[in-house]
Amino acid sequence: MNQNLTALLPELLLLGAAVVGLVTGSWLPRRRQWIVAALVAAACTAGLTATAVTMATGREQTVFSSAFAVDTATDIGRLIVLTALLLIVGMSVETVRDHRNETEYWVLLSLSGAGTLAMTGADDLLMLFAGYLLASLPAYALAAFARDARGTEAALKYYLMGALLGTTMLAGTALLYGAGHTTGYGALSKALPGAPYGPVAVGLVGVLAGLLFKIGAVPAHFWVPDVTDGAPTPVAAYVTTLPKIGALIAAYRLLHQAFADSDVNWPLLVAVVAAATMTLGNLAAFFQTSVKRLLAYSTISQVGYLLMAVAVATRSELAQRGLLFYLAAYTVTHLGAFAVLTELPRARSLADYRGLARSRPGLAAVLVVCLLGLVGTPPTGVFLGKLEVFSASVDGGQTWLAALAVANTVASLFYYLRWLGPLFVTTGAAPAAAHAVRGRAAAVTACTAAVLSLALGIGGQALLTLADDPLLP
Repeated sequence: MNQNLTALLPELLLLGAAVVGLVTGSWLPRRRQWIVAALVAAACTAGLTATAVTMATGREQTVFSSAFAVDTATDIGRLIVLTALLLIVGMSVETVRDHRNETEYWVLLSLSGAGTLAMTGADDLLMLFAGYLLASLPAYALAAFARDARGTEAALKYYLMGALLGTTMLAGTALLYGAGHTTGYGALSKALPGAPYGPVAVGLVGVLAGLLFKIGAVPAHFWVPDVTDGAPTPVAAYVTTLPKIGALIAAYRLLHQAFADSDVNWPLLVAVVAAATMTLGNLAAFFQTSVKRLLAYSTISQVGYLLMAVAVATRSELAQRGLLFYLAAYTVTHLGAFAVLTELPRARSLADYRGLARSRPGLAAVLVVCLLGLVGTPPTGVFLGKLEVFSASVDGGQTWLAALAVANTVASLFYYLRWLGPLFVTTGAAPAAAHAVRGRAAAVTACTAAVLSLALGIGGQALLTLADDPLLP
């Protein structure tokens, strides 16, 4: 059994930062608790360095009885998650500064990030469920961090749905173990084709139910708008990005590795879920006036596009690289939009953004890049990501799904323009108080995310080449 702990260095760094930060924060005065944030940021930076070294040396391996795989998907997932964590730390600094639970905020963020990384590399059903729990439990607490009525309600809905679908996921794991007598993906791929169809099908649906909850896809999407609207803005940015990264890569790995030869028609199931998710997300976003709820439904629609790559995981060689690149582009673009919301805490509705291009031209420019990027406008990274995913869908025989996705992309332009249009209106502009900024950290984060989105669009071929390497068997 390979017990190489250095293969888990990024995960261990986040866990270590959480433990050390919790102990250190209990002794620090309130005005010095920013040190814990610096510790988490340092752990993310060290994790990025360790991942870069692993990718450069090509040290792909499975560790701890093949429960965790360190391969291309894991490494790129680590790069995305750790970069996203750094951006979220940047936009959170001024929001939680001098809060009486500031240390706990950074600790919970670090623990949930470690759980997301565990899901990314999970090559065993039990490892997958452990990562699910570690990513979920801190997130429930973060959703209620503001301790107000809306946040408490959002956290309760988040927890109840997570507990229900987590139990469903565990029941699905038990069924698959009963059918295949193992929980490792490699062994399941050999055992499931000869197992009874019923337990395999029901078990797969149960496991996917838990992953769809983390992803925020139909029919497990109901928590997304309420949590996004009720939680503090940096937490809303977190719950609409990080869990999706881990769960989407985990779903891809599970279906690609364990169910490639199964008789269950999971490609059709995932394709139908993708179609329903992108369509519902776009339709629900059309007439939203709250910017946070609009972005919540926008992220549901983006999940629909991302699931297209999962639907053709075993049918197209473009699926893996399309999924990984789209995840990277979506993450930085989406976080850029949320960083603008964090910087403008009093601008809660579309009307509050009237005249922003005149009063805050830098923030308006970032918002234009990010919102048009979410549509899939060149030269942003999401454009290249959508092109790869749509091509993979056609290559995998899901042409109807690609056509629906194109139609949804065109339709999504409507509600993004409803937000962008008022930016350049000079008559009847919003009160100056609506454009009051929180500080500089969120603004710097927003600009950084916008630059990364453009950089992925212009120089994305390098990442696409890296993402081509196959998963470990």
